[in-house]
Amino acid sequence: MSVSHNGGDTSHDGRGETAWHSLSDQSTFAQLGASESGLSNEQAAVRLDEYGPNRLQPPQPKSAALRFAEQFNNVLIYVLLLAALVTALLGHWLDTAVIVGVVFINAVIGFLQEGKAERALDAIRNMLSMQALVLRDGRRVLIPAEQLVPGDVVLLHSGDKVPADIRLFYVKSLQIQEAVLTGESLAVAKEVDAAPSDSQIGDRRCMAYSSTLVTYGEGQGVVVATGDATEIGRISILLSDVQRLITPLIKQMSSFGRWLSGAIVVVAALTFLYGIGMQSYTVDQMFLAAVGLAVAAIPEGLPAIMTITLAIGVQHMARRRAIVRRLPAVETLGSVTVICSDKTGTLTKNEMTVQSLVTEENQYEVSGVGYAPRGNFTIADAAVSAKDDALLSELARGAVLCSEANLHEEESGWVVDGSPTEGALLAMAMKAEFDPATEARNLPRVDHIPFESEHRFMATLHRDSSGNGCIYVKGAPERIFNMCSFQRSAAGDHPLIAEFWHERMEEIAVRGQRVIALATKPATSEQLELGFSDVESGLTLLGLFGLADPPREQAISAVASCQAAGIRVKMITGDHAITAGAIGSIIGLRTDGGILTGHDLDAMNEQELCRRIGEVDIFARTSPEHKLRLVQTLQKNGEVVAMTGDGVNDAPALKRADVGVAMGMKGTEAAKEAAAVVLVDDNFACIADAVEEGRIVYDNIKKAITFILPTNGGEAFTIMAAIAMGQVLPITAVQILWVNMVTAVTLALALAFERAESNVMQRSPRAPSEPLLSGFLFWRIGFVSAILVAGTFGMYLWERDHGADVAMGRTVAVNTLVMFEVFYLFNTRFLRDSVLNISGLFGSRPVMIAVVLVIFFQLGFTYAPPMQELFDTRALSLQQWVSITVVASSVLWLVELEKWLVKRRAKPHLL
Repeated sequence: MSVSHNGGDTSHDGRGETAWHSLSDQSTFAQLGASESGLSNEQAAVRLDEYGPNRLQPPQPKSAALRFAEQFNNVLIYVLLLAALVTALLGHWLDTAVIVGVVFINAVIGFLQEGKAERALDAIRNMLSMQALVLRDGRRVLIPAEQLVPGDVVLLHSGDKVPADIRLFYVKSLQIQEAVLTGESLAVAKEVDAAPSDSQIGDRRCMAYSSTLVTYGEGQGVVVATGDATEIGRISILLSDVQRLITPLIKQMSSFGRWLSGAIVVVAALTFLYGIGMQSYTVDQMFLAAVGLAVAAIPEGLPAIMTITLAIGVQHMARRRAIVRRLPAVETLGSVTVICSDKTGTLTKNEMTVQSLVTEENQYEVSGVGYAPRGNFTIADAAVSAKDDALLSELARGAVLCSEANLHEEESGWVVDGSPTEGALLAMAMKAEFDPATEARNLPRVDHIPFESEHRFMATLHRDSSGNGCIYVKGAPERIFNMCSFQRSAAGDHPLIAEFWHERMEEIAVRGQRVIALATKPATSEQLELGFSDVESGLTLLGLFGLADPPREQAISAVASCQAAGIRVKMITGDHAITAGAIGSIIGLRTDGGILTGHDLDAMNEQELCRRIGEVDIFARTSPEHKLRLVQTLQKNGEVVAMTGDGVNDAPALKRADVGVAMGMKGTEAAKEAAAVVLVDDNFACIADAVEEGRIVYDNIKKAITFILPTNGGEAFTIMAAIAMGQVLPITAVQILWVNMVTAVTLALALAFERAESNVMQRSPRAPSEPLLSGFLFWRIGFVSAILVAGTFGMYLWERDHGADVAMGRTVAVNTLVMFEVFYLFNTRFLRDSVLNISGLFGSRPVMIAVVLVIFFQLGFTYAPPMQELFDTRALSLQQWVSITVVASSVLWLVELEKWLVKRRAKPHLL
């Protein structure tokens, strides 16, 4: 939105909107038809009618009934409903009720999860400030933030949430935390001078943006945008426009379901026509045979098994500190090829830390991360005691005394009240065993000069009980150097060597650390006030502090683990390029491709970005649009993208990514609601664990499919073989339903609990275009189906040839088929490796329990009078059971032989 009441030329940004940050404050007032004394109540009322309330407008929501109905729009659900229809036609009402129940439960879960996901927009809308202090008719008035209009003059103080987008025209030491928009960990010192029109948000120091937080100082500004026209509103609109992607598994299963459904209809129809035309079956007989064939071929238990497997993966990930909000995201994690990570709060702790100290004689490294005062000091890897080092002690004492912050411990950890920079300095001093309270008692403060962006330093005056006084000054190195005449060494003070300190400062800055200088000066015993003239010259430089928001301790190993698994990690941050590059180098990201900034991205067309994005791992000074564009470009290149983040600025990209991963502790509600996965402890290392769990889930789903489909194939081909030979069906449709139901809730379900195979995190991610069933698995399914058909139909014919009636032959055939599945279950535990060992045969408790249960069910199926009446079965002799077991065990030996032959040919990639 470009607001203008007086007309005239305006400067515009890249979106064609007014670039308020590039206008002078007077030009801004002119454009808005306002003044520093604020609007009148009448003007404000007119503008409120014109622009509407200062709140984010919700989109038109879908009705609950429509959202619930959409849960059934899925090919997997169609397969289940078809199976329910068939079982209903057969009068098998128990099976019908179970299948319909599974469909309904899945719909309810999807309905509830979708409702939670849409709260991302609500989370952003609720971030707006509730009240605002403004000038109306020249008087200060506290009004609801919803009543703000363009042209209002707003007064900001420490602790305020900025209520709208504001062009500042007066600041006094004003600092604003903009991490929710930019991802930059440090609060930004504001000023009134205009910025270039193409500046990114983090470089627009004359602007204060809605929903950011004032951490220090005060300021005044004029409202230039409200509601949806603000930067936070723009993100809300961007988020609402982003369409969530369908996961790879759902795509594959949809394609597979369509293919399978079509194949079943075609085969059943051809079989129906063949039986009537070639084998002289009646229409009624062939209709029942075709229904039986369809029942045999439909894997009605597969969707339920998939859902259960995903749910078990969710439970396992919860134990590994990752909460999954959308079930298919578990599997999608296993197929991720690129992880795009925010820097601040994700790869780093979002807590400033003093990492280095420089004096004239030494450079110290400081261990420990964040505000926790735990760590030590080293020089060239040799430990140093602060008590035995006079210069180090003086630096620590000055850091404590020249500070406005407070550091204390809460249940959640160490927390700083005040500037993050001063909190880091206090933590460093406490590592050196300096207690802030004790130092304040020994050298109480008499007066001070607060930090202001105009003079870029803070100074404090102290006096001990004997009347001896001293002054400490800390601030920007360039400013402090100009105020110093001397530098301190162990031998005493001597003239300042500016070139030496500039070199040290550059060495620290190149490491991505922010540099703070500390100086001191003695004070006279009579001095009670501190003025600028007291510190403008004659100071003695004590040393430099190097501060940074360091990587999380586990981030480096987690990135290496992802890279070993063939997953590229890319950092996308709103922070400065130098800082991003330094952190990226530490955690092991590739830097040979350079660093791209938001400006670079804006200058690139789609073709150039598609090419460059594969070469670059670090992106800095990015906006929400840049992050979203990068995710979309990677997806265009065929990548499966996981996006991590914690800020509102990350929410659109989190929603668009194949898997959005939000930080649970310090992440905004908008980020959490937009994401599919939330990390409980904000630890990037959990992502590597989640990827491993996702690969396990996908493997187990593939194992379940490889187990279930040969069963269905064996049943269907057995019926087809009987029709081709003009025989009575060896298995009835009702018996087929029994086999499918019993084996699905026992044998197939056991595969959902399988642990990771040995190389799960050493192999490359599967290609997004890779079909669910590879050529080899098609062969495996066909191979096993042939074994099952030969054994099942063969046992039926054997019994019939030896005088058994049809019911007895069918009982033998059903039990042979189930025992085939029992033995084949062991083959399926390892798709690639042999199971002919202790671990393969006895290493899974769920498998052993499933085998016992299915044998128990089959004994009831065979011998229980009610089951004999229902399924028309007969009691079997011990000799028949021995024959069934021997024949059924053949699948175990034949499949293991096949595995050995494949490995011998050295083509495991076909798996």
